[in-house]
Amino acid sequence: MVKETKFYDILGVKPNASDSEIKKAYRKLALKYHPDKNPSEGDKFKQISQAYEVLSDAKKREIYDRGGEEAIKGGDAGGGGFHSPMDIFDMFFGGGGRSRGPAKGKDVIHQMKVSLEDLYNGTTRKLAVQKNVICSNCEGRGGKEGAVGKCGNCRGTGMCVRIHQLAPGMVQQVQSVCNECHGQGEKINPKDRCKNCLGKKVIKERKILEVHVDKGMRDEQQIRFSGEGDQEPGLEPGDIIIVLDEKEHPVFKRRGTDLKMDMELELVEALCGFSKSIQTLDDRTLIISTLPGEVVKNGDIKCVLKEGMPVYKDPFEKGRLVIIFNVNFPPNNFLPKDKLKSLEKLLPPRQESIIPDGAEECTLTDFDPSASGRRRGNEAYDSDDENPGGQRVQCASH
Repeated sequence: MVKETKFYDILGVKPNASDSEIKKAYRKLALKYHPDKNPSEGDKFKQISQAYEVLSDAKKREIYDRGGEEAIKGGDAGGGGFHSPMDIFDMFFGGGGRSRGPAKGKDVIHQMKVSLEDLYNGTTRKLAVQKNVICSNCEGRGGKEGAVGKCGNCRGTGMCVRIHQLAPGMVQQVQSVCNECHGQGEKINPKDRCKNCLGKKVIKERKILEVHVDKGMRDEQQIRFSGEGDQEPGLEPGDIIIVLDEKEHPVFKRRGTDLKMDMELELVEALCGFSKSIQTLDDRTLIISTLPGEVVKNGDIKCVLKEGMPVYKDPFEKGRLVIIFNVNFPPNNFLPKDKLKSLEKLLPPRQESIIPDGAEECTLTDFDPSASGRRRGNEAYDSDDENPGGQRVQCASH
């Protein structure tokens, strides 16, 4: 049991969610509510990041489950509070570690849904993206040469400091973005602004990217286009990162390089043999069958070698096709009673039970979990303690 479920609710997962489920939920929500895509959802993005930071750390998650958000904020988890939401995002998508080399612009991340067939066979997709590119007319200056000057309001810093008097002898300094240059630190005379970019130094450009999904790629794998991100004057362009999002398949589930599927068998097929076809992800037909006399039990697991997923960067190697068998038993009274003896003679003999003198004969009834707390006249037990499981049988003495 957990004390509260707020962080789980934010990510849309259950309290018993696995690490991979938490990771996948964060990835989808962080991309959806990122400030670049939803500037008005900053608080939501912050909540998602805080929830993931706690639930992705085994120690912090244990503390949260035991004591709730107050236990985390109270310092029981260590670390002195939450990290920046953007730091969490960069660490998750591998955007950290840029202290060396020239300053680099932000990476742009796109999510792309792919089917299991796409990951099995490989595919090429065209993706249209809008990106900022440096204006060619003014070469990124924003206006005529020499027209750009330092903002007099913030003295070129892009930030303004205001002093508020709280009480006699007590003042407070408040720093905010300069409202005249909008944090740029420079101003351009409206008459001298570039007519192409209107002084913004960059313009929007539409570009078509070809995304190659190789055989054997996996869910959440990233495809990076270096230097294809937004351009800014004085910065090296960032990257465009495509994150693969695997759609659920109606038949197969992937486990590493293995493909797993369920197969229904009728009782006659389980006992007397069967021959069934399987349609593969590359539209081939596999025929699987059992040998004469081979019995398949409910829950048996068998596999076909070399029919699973291709190995990434080694597509001629494949994993296994794993098949879990579910045997369907016939309904009650599927045979007339006079024919049951004939069937019994064909089946392995039953084990005889030794019944002691004085034993009571009972009749089994179907179990109804919702009826565990009901009392039905003389069927009920005198106390709940005598029947902790809640299951009843009707006994008839002879």
